[in-house]
Amino acid sequence: MKAAENEDVVIIKEQTACFTGHREIPALQLISLRRKLKRTIVSGIKDGYRFFGAGGALGFDTLAAKTVLDLKKDYPDIKLILVLPCLNQTRGWKEADVETYEKIKAQADKVVYTSEQYFRGCMQKRNRHLVDNCSLCISYLTSDSGGTAYTVDYAKANGLKVINLAEQ
Repeated sequence: MKAAENEDVVIIKEQTACFTGHREIPALQLISLRRKLKRTIVSGIKDGYRFFGAGGALGFDTLAAKTVLDLKKDYPDIKLILVLPCLNQTRGWKEADVETYEKIKAQADKVVYTSEQYFRGCMQKRNRHLVDNCSLCISYLTSDSGGTAYTVDYAKANGLKVINLAEQ
């Protein structure tokens, strides 16, 4: 299923970047990571990137989406594309996190669901969709295992430029 809102947004792979990163960000790294992320996105905009895909998860995905939305004030032509794994992604989340998620979703330029319902591989399906539709992957990767590591490896295997903010 590919239900989408605002389907009039035409996405060009060569002008699209995606984000992948951990749900947990140590508090001591948050300010530095936020600065690196903003600087990297602005650099991408200057290199011609207009579309930014985020997976809607807690942690880095949320930070990336909020940063893109904030940068739209200075760069109104950029677009936030949310690629979500399922309609009920927020099941079990804290109320404050659901509110943030809904605010981001309401401001996104396009929302794509890769599946209707949660299933064991729906996060991986979402991550592959993000990578398959972009040419740049901006990551926050600090571990060699897990979904973020898989997504970064998949991006590299598919010839994408990968920027790991944890290494800068």
